Amino acid sequence: MMQASILRSVRAKSRTACATLVAIGVLMSGTALAQTIAITGATLAIGDGSEPIQNGTVVISAGKVVAAGAGVAVPAGAKTIDASGKWVTPGIVSGFSRVGLAEVPGVKETNDINARTPFSAAIDVAPAINPLANPIAISRTAGVTRAVVVPATGNGIFAGQGAVVDLGADMDPITKARAFQYVEMGEEGAEDAGGSRPAAYLTFKMMLREAQDYARAPASYDGRSKDALLNRVDAEALVPVVTGAMPLMIHVESARDILGVLALRKDFPALKLILAGATEGWMVASQIAAAKVPVIAGGLDDLPSSFEKLAATQSNVGRMVKAGVPVAMGLMDRDEALQLRLATQQAGNMVALDKVPGATGLSWGQALRSITSAPAEAMGLGDRIGSLKAGKAGDVVIWDGDPLEMESAPVAVWIDGIQQPIDNRQTKLRDRYATPTEGSLPKAYEW
Repeated sequence: MMQASILRSVRAKSRTACATLVAIGVLMSGTALAQTIAITGATLAIGDGSEPIQNGTVVISAGKVVAAGAGVAVPAGAKTIDASGKWVTPGIVSGFSRVGLAEVPGVKETNDINARTPFSAAIDVAPAINPLANPIAISRTAGVTRAVVVPATGNGIFAGQGAVVDLGADMDPITKARAFQYVEMGEEGAEDAGGSRPAAYLTFKMMLREAQDYARAPASYDGRSKDALLNRVDAEALVPVVTGAMPLMIHVESARDILGVLALRKDFPALKLILAGATEGWMVASQIAAAKVPVIAGGLDDLPSSFEKLAATQSNVGRMVKAGVPVAMGLMDRDEALQLRLATQQAGNMVALDKVPGATGLSWGQALRSITSAPAEAMGLGDRIGSLKAGKAGDVVIWDGDPLEMESAPVAVWIDGIQQPIDNRQTKLRDRYATPTEGSLPKAYEW
């Protein structure tokens, strides 16, 4: 009975969404980029940490947000969309994902997440990202418009250069290639470095020093020596890291490992650090805040799944934010290639947690920020994406209800001002087989 009720609800939402899209009537073509669109009457969330605005308006033109807020005038000639009774937000930004690198993670032919090669830091994931992968369309249907794509390690602690992508229905997904370098520390880094944390830290420091040697004298760098930890291409790839031109995202979970990573700045003061994971970040939140290092954390972890996560608590994110740490949320070790749609559930849980006695969550505005502008700012792209402030990319989502409630769903999505399809293989299969008629099934389904 419950399944039937859920199915009826899904069908009703689908019909409502289709009706809304017909009413919206925005052309899904390249010409839409030049069109000025005004979405009016909505409960509007900017995505900068502020609370929702009633009867708000957002104007998009030439692929950018022109204005958003209460009392915003509708430009003459603009295509006006009445979003009364609905919510409007910036597109969701997944702070940690591997979307587009794996269609089916368990099938090696579709999996480009990591590689065992002579190269490590020089690996660039951008050319491998597949914009036609099913998880991209599924995530877009859930309101996710951008994602941070992170490689995984192969033969060493450095995994390579990650990217920021858009999830648009086109063949050009790259927002920023070589956006950051990724390295594993903690338990996994220790394993990659030979079995201990001291080995991981020593390997890390020696590799960065070799990168500094390369930066000082590229022509004389001997990356072929048996004593060299880096070949020439990896050394070259780490130069922007040691100079602070490229962020360094370090996966670390325990409090002691977090402090160890922060201490690396004593030897390499230019490092532009980003902490990924930080399950025990709440224990050293004041030190992270003092170092002004952003964190990308999971929002659903509340049990210790390893020794480096013994102090896991779902209050982790809220406590770090309360201490002044800039925190974004992403999928850490939880279907990060497939389930980007869980971002709104992560944020919604933080809002609910704030109402639990003894727990620490986030306000609604803070929670939305953690999956919109906060990941963008961590990547150094806060001036381009992540909110509905004037001048930002026209990534806009209309929802049929509060986007941080699990029953809500997008009814329209724009990326760079272009309206996107919000169907995918799953919705097509659902619609095809929900109420099949005689003769509509393939022969294999006939009894």
